[in-house]
Amino acid sequence: MSTAVVRPGSPPPSVPVGPSVERWQAMSASERERFFADVFAAFDVPAEAMTEGRPHRRAKSAALDALTLHFRSIARTIYVADELAVIYPGEPVFSPDLLAVRDVAQPDPDEDERMAWVVADEGKGPDLLMEVLHQGNRDKDLINNVRDYARLGVREYFVYDRLRFRLHGYRLARPGAGYQELSPRLGRLTSEVLGLDLALVGRRLRFFSGMAELPSSEEFIERISKMMDGIEARAQQAEAQAQQAETQAQQAEAQAQRAEAQAQQAEVQARDAVLDLAEAYGLEITPERRQRVQEASLEDLAALRAALKAGRSWP
Repeated sequence: MSTAVVRPGSPPPSVPVGPSVERWQAMSASERERFFADVFAAFDVPAEAMTEGRPHRRAKSAALDALTLHFRSIARTIYVADELAVIYPGEPVFSPDLLAVRDVAQPDPDEDERMAWVVADEGKGPDLLMEVLHQGNRDKDLINNVRDYARLGVREYFVYDRLRFRLHGYRLARPGAGYQELSPRLGRLTSEVLGLDLALVGRRLRFFSGMAELPSSEEFIERISKMMDGIEARAQQAEAQAQQAETQAQQAEAQAQRAEAQAQQAEVQARDAVLDLAEAYGLEITPERRQRVQEASLEDLAALRAALKAGRSWP
C-alpha cells in the first residue's frame, strides 16, 4: 500500500471522512486501499509524534500489554488494540491510543489483518477508548473527545494525563446522553467495559482485578522464573532426601516414600512451569514439544528453561 510523505514545513493532510455504509460496501478493493492510504497519511505527522515522545509510546504500549496478557489468561472475548484508526460512516476518522471492543475475539498479533476498525464492517463501534496525554493537544483529549465520543455512543472514555499525573474517566449514563465523569473510589476508576479498575501507581497507569495488580509480560515472566527456581530447588532437595532415605533401615522407608512423592509432584509442577513460560513468550506448543517436556528429567527441564529465557524460542 502506498503512503503519502509529509515534507517538513508542509501542512498535514486533512483527516478523511468515513464513507457511508452504502458507499463503503460499493467500494472496490483498490478504492478502499487508497482510502486507507489517505487515512494513514493524515495521522503520520512527524511533528506530533516528536511532541508526544517516548513516554507517550511507553504508556500506551504498557497498557496494551497488560490488558492483552490478562484477557488471554482468563479466556475473555474482548478485542484491544493501540493506534488503530476508527472509521464511522460520515464522521472524520480518528486514531485513539487504545480501544477495546467487547465480544470480539483477539487474534494473535501476526494474524490480525485489520487495517482499521471499520464500523460498517464490524457492525459496531468501540466500547472503550483511551488517550494518553503527555505534551499533546489538551483541548482535543479533554474537551472535544468527551463531546464527540459520547455523541458516537462510545460507552467509556479514559484519559491518562501523564504530564499532570491525573486520570480522567467518563461513561454514558444511557444511550444518547452525554458523558458523566467518573469519581475515583480509593484512588481508582472502574471500567465496566474492561471489568477492571484503573489507578496511577508510581507515576504509571496500572490495572487491577479486585485487589490484584495486573502484571506486564516482563513481570509475569519474572514471576514464573522465580516460581520455577523455587520448584526446582524443592524438587532437587526432595529427590536427595528420597535417595538418602532408600539407604536407611526399614524404619525410614515410609519417610522415603513421602519424599519421593514430593519429588514427583514438584517435577510435574516444573514441567507445567516450562509450558507456562513458553506460552508467556507466545511460543507454539506442539504435541511433540509437549511430549518432550513430559519426558524430560529435572536437569533437562532446567536446561530447557534456560534456553527459552535466553533465546525466547524452542531450542
